Amino acid sequence: MIGGCGSTPHGSGSSPEGVERVERTEREWREVLTDEQFRVLRKHGTERAFTGVYWDEKRPGLYRCGGCGTPLFDAGTKFESGTGWPSFWAPVDPTHVAEREDRSFFMRRVEVVCAACDGHLGHVFPDGPEPTGLRYCLNSAALAFDPAEE
Repeated sequence: MIGGCGSTPHGSGSSPEGVERVERTEREWREVLTDEQFRVLRKHGTERAFTGVYWDEKRPGLYRCGGCGTPLFDAGTKFESGTGWPSFWAPVDPTHVAEREDRSFFMRRVEVVCAACDGHLGHVFPDGPEPTGLRYCLNSAALAFDPAEE
């Protein structure tokens, strides 16, 4: 796994320190998420590059899980990766994200999920900027943005 950020998947109802578990049935998720959020967060979908609402967002603020509201990434760690997806170099708290091996599409990648609700956020790659060298490449549909007050 990359970075050691919450590298243990949290699917069994266990709660890592600092994160309260959020568990809902598929029906409950469908009631609180849009169709696109459900496809991305619960079915591990990916939005097309340069189509999500946050890929070009530049305001200061906090990115939360679009499913459960857990704080995930500060806008101060967001950077322009050129990929067309919001990219960050570190989570606000490493216990708020979990990493899982992803071997879909004949590739080997590291999936990033919300540690509280297991929502699929995107993937993490070892080609980001310092100080971590990581690129958390996320789907806008998996996020909710709280802009900082001006």
